[in-house]
Amino acid sequence: MSTMTINSVGNSKAIDFQGFQANPSVRLNRRGKLARTLVVLSLAIVAASVAGGQAGADTSDRTVAAADSFITVTVAPGDTVWSLASRVAPEGQAGALVSAIIEINSLGSGDVVAGQKIRIPL
Repeated sequence: MSTMTINSVGNSKAIDFQGFQANPSVRLNRRGKLARTLVVLSLAIVAASVAGGQAGADTSDRTVAAADSFITVTVAPGDTVWSLASRVAPEGQAGALVSAIIEINSLGSGDVVAGQKIRIPL
């Protein structure tokens, strides 16, 4: 048992440090250390996901049309996103529709393949 005496002006106090031993009596084996690490990592992942969910971009301002205002077109050989957009878009607005088609269909670029089904907003 460890004790420490503190002397102040006329008073002497003995403080018992039994619960604060430098060398704890419980030692973790390999499995215990692994379990402790997994618990700490899982808590860190949960905390990061909560923080990340609150810090995400607000998707309520998106300008994507409702799900029922799309037409689905099967791409013919030689079609491009631009040619599909120019058939549907009013004069001079095909560029904005091309961007919307790429975003809605999650296309990495404007490349489409014959036989591919593409959703076009109306």
